[in-house]
Amino acid sequence: MRFTDKVVIVTGGASGIGAAAAELFAREGAHVTVLDVDARTGEHFETHQRMLGHDITFFEGSAADQTSVKSLYDTIERKHGHLDVLFNNAGIALDSYGESTTLADWRTVMDVNLDGAFLNAQHAVQTMRHTGGGAIVNTSSICGHIATTGAFSYNVSKHAIIGMTRSLALEHAQDGIRVNAVCPGFVNTSMGKADLADDPTIPQRHPMGRIAEPKEIARAVLFLASTDASFITGTSLLIDGGYTAQ
Repeated sequence: MRFTDKVVIVTGGASGIGAAAAELFAREGAHVTVLDVDARTGEHFETHQRMLGHDITFFEGSAADQTSVKSLYDTIERKHGHLDVLFNNAGIALDSYGESTTLADWRTVMDVNLDGAFLNAQHAVQTMRHTGGGAIVNTSSICGHIATTGAFSYNVSKHAIIGMTRSLALEHAQDGIRVNAVCPGFVNTSMGKADLADDPTIPQRHPMGRIAEPKEIARAVLFLASTDASFITGTSLLIDGGYTAQ
């Protein structure tokens, strides 16, 4: 129960890695708020988790919308008075090559993957600094360390997340705020299943011969957010079954 009475925000938390992490945080005693644009999935997730006895609240909104984000953090401060953990997880992918990516598609990916992460991290830092510190975990990707063809804007956004992670870690180490990133390989989520439909050989390209399950990524998130990782900040943890070791 590493997170008993800790206050946690998970963006993009209604499904996939975010939902897996939100459930694990709640199982370990946290008060979890999930931010997501998918109201139907988010409300169903909240209802199901509360039936299991977990303190999970769904908050509808976009991680990249300034009004929604401000409202979320204002609500957290009124309700709890502090914030301990932000799992900055919301993200999207659009297939694209650099020479054919439209400015509209570029901005759509950057809006969610980068602007959304920046806005939430900024609000989280402002809250945590005044209440004794905390931990931020950003979702990057193996595509933050390497590049894959046909995912130009996604690659760029995930490289940028690692840069943001390192910068914030340096800026706020003295505030007691640790900032790290997880870098998953291919994962059994809706995004991962779409990739598999396009290329069934993906599992075999991981040395472990399979893709990850969402909870395998979530467990690493909880580690980085916990006091078990008290001297870890500014790192990007690859969780890829050996994909990038090749």
